[in-house]
Amino acid sequence: MLLRRRRKPGESTSRWPPTSWPERSELSEANRTVEIVNKRGLHARASAKFVKLAATFEAEVKVSKDGQTVDARSIMGLMMLAAAPGCCIDIEAEGEQAQEAVSALAELVAARFEEDE
Repeated sequence: MLLRRRRKPGESTSRWPPTSWPERSELSEANRTVEIVNKRGLHARASAKFVKLAATFEAEVKVSKDGQTVDARSIMGLMMLAAAPGCCIDIEAEGEQAQEAVSALAELVAARFEEDE
C-alpha cells in the first residue's frame, strides 16, 4: 500500500513550470519508414538487438505500425507490433541524437538485424 504525503495548506501539487527547459537547438526530430526484410520479421532476438541499439542514444525513440506506437526500448512492445517480413514500420525520434538514432536503427533493419537469413 502506498502512502501519500499530505500537502500543507497552500502547497502546490504542480511541478509546473519545470526548473529548466532544454535549449531548442539541443532538440531535434527525425523519422523514417523502413521495410522489414529479414525472414522472421521483428521477432524476439531482432527486437532485443533493436532495443539494445535504441538505448544507446540520447533520444526518445518510438516505433509505429498500423497506427500502434510503442517505445523502441521495449522488447515486448516491439514484438506486439507483429511486424512480419515485407511490412513497414515508422521509426521516430526526438532528442539530441534523434538523427543518429533513426539512421542507426534503419541500418540495423536493412541489415536484417545482422542475422544470417
